[in-house]
Amino acid sequence: METSTDNDVILRMSGIDIQFPGVHALDNVDFTLRKNEIHSIMGENGAGKSTLIKVLTGVYKKGGGTILLDGKEINPQNPLEARQYGINSVYQEINLCDNLSVAENIYAGRQQTRFGKINWKAIKTGAEEALKKFNINIDVSRLLGSYSVAVKQMIAIARAVDMNSRLLILDEPTSSLDRPEVEQLFTTVRKLKSEGIPVIFITHFLDQVYELCDKVTVLRNGKLIGEYELASLPKLELVSKMVGKDFSTLEKRSKSGAGKTQNEVLVEAKGLGRKRTVFPFNLVIRKGEALGFAGLLGSGRTEVANLLFGIEEADSGELLLRNNRKTFKNPHDAIGEFIAFCPEDRKKNGLIHDLTVRENIILALQAKQGMFKFIPLKKQEEIAVDYIKKLGISTPGPDVPVSSLSGGNQQKVILARWLVTEPSLLILDEPTRGIDVHAKAEIMNLAMRLCDQGMALVFISSELEEVIRCSDRIAIMRDRKKIAEISGEDLDEEKILKTIAAEPGAAALEV
Repeated sequence: METSTDNDVILRMSGIDIQFPGVHALDNVDFTLRKNEIHSIMGENGAGKSTLIKVLTGVYKKGGGTILLDGKEINPQNPLEARQYGINSVYQEINLCDNLSVAENIYAGRQQTRFGKINWKAIKTGAEEALKKFNINIDVSRLLGSYSVAVKQMIAIARAVDMNSRLLILDEPTSSLDRPEVEQLFTTVRKLKSEGIPVIFITHFLDQVYELCDKVTVLRNGKLIGEYELASLPKLELVSKMVGKDFSTLEKRSKSGAGKTQNEVLVEAKGLGRKRTVFPFNLVIRKGEALGFAGLLGSGRTEVANLLFGIEEADSGELLLRNNRKTFKNPHDAIGEFIAFCPEDRKKNGLIHDLTVRENIILALQAKQGMFKFIPLKKQEEIAVDYIKKLGISTPGPDVPVSSLSGGNQQKVILARWLVTEPSLLILDEPTRGIDVHAKAEIMNLAMRLCDQGMALVFISSELEEVIRCSDRIAIMRDRKKIAEISGEDLDEEKILKTIAAEPGAAALEV
């Protein structure tokens, strides 16, 4: 469907085809991007979104089809060549160097020189100007690693915008941003659109697509479903096109048993805390209960999870497990007490990408048993195949590299790894970040069913509606301090937001 003239077309990808072993990743896919347009590409994990972008940016070589940029055929062989055409991208997993300064990251590979030497003053000034477009006022001389994930994301976007982009690709750019930062980003993207720089916007946040984008191209199983004007496409219809069937996004958790105050107390934290990390907090987690955590980015949700799992060692208070005092100095201690943890960053802290699906699945069980009690290969295969079936992991087999799987299936592999250990408490930190709506539902429905069978669940998510839907009780965090708990009829989005907004800010963390 094209409502604009050919003169408006900046990018036209036609008949794009690419195959990997056992997978037809893209099958005769078309995509068109026009001037003054913000265009989303949507589909389930494995639909071909990232593959299409990687073909455009020279990461993958297409097996067939053509790419026209401003009417001229191009065939970028690598990302550098794509950037030379003005095709710049920012991916969900930020590829910057923590050991370099912000300014060095922004100008990496294109340093300005004077009399044969790097002009550090010009680089510093240029970096500051690039960040001003995003209303970011930081010390560009500081190491990138000293800043939060959200700031790093904005820096990566600023770098791409500063590289004279003909078009800009944003792949899950808001996954690490809070609402004010999202609004800053959207303001900048709209400004780029008004200046004639079109944007390809890839995300799993439906509301953001409808808020920002003009059009959407839907892919499913490597095939083009269609291109649509968002103004005339209801959300439910979009979801239906993505999954190919009528779809109920998530089973709503019954609130009839909310609170479950009579259940056995599994974990209790009394004044548990760590200086410069999270203020001392009290917390009770009961068997068979889903405890959600709500709060803004940086509120301390992940820090609480890290203390409960021994990633950080508490320096105040005590932790009781079935009324017995425990000290977790490391995750191995927590695993030994049947506690499991699916981390927020699956690339950095979750998967080992050089290992197979099978090896990733049995990793935690092997660690729990110890290095001298090796799990036989036949037993590993039985376990892996069993959980591949139970969780519906889409993979050609257990012995393919886990890196070859889509994001949603990688997340299922991490979940399988911990379910194999038969945990009493499962901590899920942003388990649905960066995966499609169908995979989200599958993962959360499974977690809730396990919870109903007696497993305790701690659920952390930036999607407040998701937290409310899945939780029996919610702990609210602000400024790395637990400020409230709500349950029952109080499990309401407006109530939570008012609680966060009304609570006075906590004192500065001890340094």
